[in-house]
Amino acid sequence: MASSERGIVAILLGDDPELLVRDLQDRFPRAELVGGDRDYEELVARVVGFVEAPAIGLDLPLDIRGTVFQQRVWDALREIPAGNTATYRDIARRIGAPASVRAVANACGANALAVAIPCHRVIRRDGTVSGYRWGVARKERLLEREKS
Repeated sequence: MASSERGIVAILLGDDPELLVRDLQDRFPRAELVGGDRDYEELVARVVGFVEAPAIGLDLPLDIRGTVFQQRVWDALREIPAGNTATYRDIARRIGAPASVRAVANACGANALAVAIPCHRVIRRDGTVSGYRWGVARKERLLEREKS
C-alpha cells in the first residue's frame, strides 16, 4: 500500500511481498518507505479486514490518479455494491460512453487501488470472470467472499 498527504494512492495485491514492494518503488521512486508506523499499520489492517470481510465496507481517503476517463470509470465502479457485478458494457453505458467497452476494460487494468476501486466486480457480458490485474483466480475469490 502507498499513500500521499491526500490519501491512499495504491493498494496492490500479490503473493510475493518483495515484488509488491518493488512495484511500489517503481511507481513512486521518490517515496519514503516506512515500516513500523502504528497509524499506517492500522490503515493497512483496515484494508486487509475489508478483503477478508467485504461487508464491513471500506471508507478510506483516496488519492485517485488517472485520466479523466479512467476516473469516470473508477467512480462508476465504486458505485457497484459488494456482492454485485456489472459488465464492461454496463460501465461504458453508465459513464455515457457506450462504444468505449475496451477503454473501460483498459481503465480497469490501470487501476492501482485494488478493492478500494472494485474492478474485480466487472465481468464479461456472458457472465464469465476474465482479466484481472492480480489474477483471475484472485478475482474469483474476491467475488466469492463478497457473496458470503
